[in-house]
Amino acid sequence: MVPLLGEEEAQAAADAVRSGWVAQGPRVARFEQEFAAAVGAAHGVAVSSCTTALHLALVLLGVGPGDEVVVPSLSFIATANAVRYVGATPVFADVDLATGNLTVDTIEAVRTPRTRAVIAVHQGGVPFDTAALRKAADGWGVGLVEDAACAAGSTAYGQPAGAGAAIAAWSFHPRKLITTGEGGMVTVDDAGHAARLRRLREHGMNVSAADRHASAQPVLEAYLETAYNYRMTDIQAAVGLVQLGRLPGLVTQRRALAARYQELLAGVDGLVPVRDPAYGHTNYQSFWVLLNPSFGTSRDEALAELAARGVSARRGIMAAHLEPAYADVTPGPLPVTERLTRDSLILPLHHALTEDDQDHVVGVLRDLARR
Repeated sequence: MVPLLGEEEAQAAADAVRSGWVAQGPRVARFEQEFAAAVGAAHGVAVSSCTTALHLALVLLGVGPGDEVVVPSLSFIATANAVRYVGATPVFADVDLATGNLTVDTIEAVRTPRTRAVIAVHQGGVPFDTAALRKAADGWGVGLVEDAACAAGSTAYGQPAGAGAAIAAWSFHPRKLITTGEGGMVTVDDAGHAARLRRLREHGMNVSAADRHASAQPVLEAYLETAYNYRMTDIQAAVGLVQLGRLPGLVTQRRALAARYQELLAGVDGLVPVRDPAYGHTNYQSFWVLLNPSFGTSRDEALAELAARGVSARRGIMAAHLEPAYADVTPGPLPVTERLTRDSLILPLHHALTEDDQDHVVGVLRDLARR
């Protein structure tokens, strides 16, 4: 991944610095409004990362010690970590082989009376079945947190991936389509939830710093609960506003590159590229391929050969339950998760990728398949 950053972002950041207001302020407020509109949400609350967004989502839902939260093991480790931040227990569920996402059935297999919430991930930008999971969560009486870290620009059932989500967490890390360097967003459909999230990200203050400074009279703020410092700066938001304007074009370009990969790889035996699910479109934040036994080369051998020939690929999505940090957790069987993390790899896909680059990547994979 290579982030698309140019003179417009540099100028926007410089303008924020020259304005004298560099902490959370008017640019953050504008970014929240425009991002929420872009992803089909009612309210946006900017924070310091998607990890802090997930943490605040669970705090908002009242999840705590004694509660269980169903999560996919097949996700960046922050998804599971956020559950531990609130003292709850992460319960790992398996995923669908084609999408890498939780399904109603895989959640149902591990759900218990202690389940308080589910964190479902739009993995690599591939949307999960929002209609099915939202309906199931309502029926179970549990909160559904949508980990949309990778999903800006993805769609489900003809709508942006965040449309209709009660609560979703987003990332602006440089690996994502749009970036603010570091940063995140929580989107919610309830104004009261948005107001509390704004307090939670700013030490529990009932009046923001920006509102205090805007007042002509002294404002004596109160701190309503123990909270956090999870704020975004106006410098980051200034960059984010420019990046947000690039999003539609980036999605179009990435989908065209992904379609070309799929076409070129169609005849390679034993290799299965990621594709759109029937109910939505992915932004192809990550383009992964699954290696079947008939491919004849292991994932790690393929990564080594790609690197030797100048291709920066990486292993497929990690499985948190296999990491040392979760060695004390004994999950149920996760065969699909373990297959995907063992046998998949992520190919280069970014705005600067050329057709010649793609031809070279595919040529290496074809050579490996012929061995």
